[in-house]
Amino acid sequence: MATIISGKALAAEVKSRVARDVEELRSQGVTPCLTVILVGDDPASRVYVNGKEKDCIECGIASRVLRLPAETTQDELLAHVRACNEDASVHGLLVQLPLPAHIDERAVIEAIAPEKDVDGFTPVNVGRLVIGEKCFAPCTPAGCMEMLRAAGVELTGKRAVVIGRSNIVGKPMALLLTAANTTVTVCHSRTKDLAAVCREADVLVAAIGRPRFVTADMVKPGAVVIDVGINRLETGKLCGDVDFDAVSEIASAITPVPGGVGLMTRAMLLVNTIEAARRTLA
Repeated sequence: MATIISGKALAAEVKSRVARDVEELRSQGVTPCLTVILVGDDPASRVYVNGKEKDCIECGIASRVLRLPAETTQDELLAHVRACNEDASVHGLLVQLPLPAHIDERAVIEAIAPEKDVDGFTPVNVGRLVIGEKCFAPCTPAGCMEMLRAAGVELTGKRAVVIGRSNIVGKPMALLLTAANTTVTVCHSRTKDLAAVCREADVLVAAIGRPRFVTADMVKPGAVVIDVGINRLETGKLCGDVDFDAVSEIASAITPVPGGVGLMTRAMLLVNTIEAARRTLA
């Protein structure tokens, strides 16, 4: 039976560390501040933003949420982004995705100042990640790496397979695993004989948004499985991209859903916000 890599326990540890960092920064005259811009009233986004706000309050980070109506124009949103860029009291800035269909997400992301881009989505931070420079890594992949570290998973020389090639998870996950000296294969909808490729993985990361897609016959015995997916079934129950019950009988370690990667995504956002605040002291 696989060891469960608990995001809940690890996120609590990270938040405790962040709270100590906040106190240190405050003693130097800096109160870390995260500003989130939420456009519209998407239920999932609203829940996620509320969770971020709660995390900040728990750790002592100043939290500001700018809630804008769905009919906000792109120019109006960009003006708010520019204002936050110029506000020295704002250290971390993110615009909650998805945005309403009439707004160009890429243009909005590109408008965020790289030094405040705690989501790690701007081209500057993505480029720095590619070439191995210091940057804000996207929070979900960074959280996955923290979970692997905390679980004591030795990555050097191992084979890693990432299912999914999104800009938010799949691609940066592959880059972080490469930087950790694994040999990485990125799979997607056009990959031939996907199951055979997955069975080669010592570390398997599933990030495709398809409920229980990864079955036991796709996992090498003893592999470490990181389940990034969060899917809601017709019953209302949450599940991941991995068939947890079956795969946990095969894997050596596995992340649960819920209680896994999602909590670490939020925790790493706090870590990035602290780093952004710390850089203002340099």
